[in-house]
Amino acid sequence: MSNSADFPGTGSTGSAPSRRYRFRPVRVLTVGVFALAGLIFFTSFNTAKGTNIRTDTSLLKLSDLIQERSRKNGELDESNATLRDDVESLAEADDGSTKAEDEKLAQLEKDAGTQAVKGKAITVTLNDAPPNATAKLPGYPEPQPDYLVIHQQDLQAVVNALWQGGARGIKVMDQRLISTSAVRCVGNTLILQGRVYSPPYKIQAVGDPEKLQQALADSPAIQNYMVYVNVYGLGWKVTEDGTVTLPGYSGTVDLHYAKPVE
Repeated sequence: MSNSADFPGTGSTGSAPSRRYRFRPVRVLTVGVFALAGLIFFTSFNTAKGTNIRTDTSLLKLSDLIQERSRKNGELDESNATLRDDVESLAEADDGSTKAEDEKLAQLEKDAGTQAVKGKAITVTLNDAPPNATAKLPGYPEPQPDYLVIHQQDLQAVVNALWQGGARGIKVMDQRLISTSAVRCVGNTLILQGRVYSPPYKIQAVGDPEKLQQALADSPAIQNYMVYVNVYGLGWKVTEDGTVTLPGYSGTVDLHYAKPVE
């Protein structure tokens, strides 16, 4: 079949269409793309100065920096706890307070979480699902990466349920929680009071074990989490620990808040 009818300006004899040179924006755009690519390559070379950007050991990885800062924060917490014990010992020697005032202060410190608390406890352990997990029950889609990891809201749901169940003290990993503690996750790592943790996450609470476990079972957020446990294999374990002693919070109690720009 002849295609001569598709070309404007083609004669009835079927001869080839006349050639006309026209301005084509696509050609200009192509030249511009190559010019931009050349500029990027030059900038990259100038920045690298002949070094291998991917393997240069002088460029500290962000993960290494976070781990190093977490380690230093842990050491500072231990040092701060030792100094606080020394200060309290000196204050108790002769602070001029009455017995009633001392008892009131002790109760305030207990409520604030800066003193150790002893009692029966349970531990909740959360863990990521296996990376090759598939849907175990019919009617559910194959998992997305987000389905297989512990999220901030999962940890917060457990902590909130334990408080709701009457916990007298809660420890996440190796740190005691206080009223200003923030349970935050970045990616699949937990950042708590300046320190970084990876799963499995352990949350221990002192209180009535039956009431604590009932509060966990009644939490709608945890009920939703349990769907992912049963379908995709997220980790969930609750154990009774008997009588334990949770350490007091030993970090800083300074409040950090935003300030208006002058």
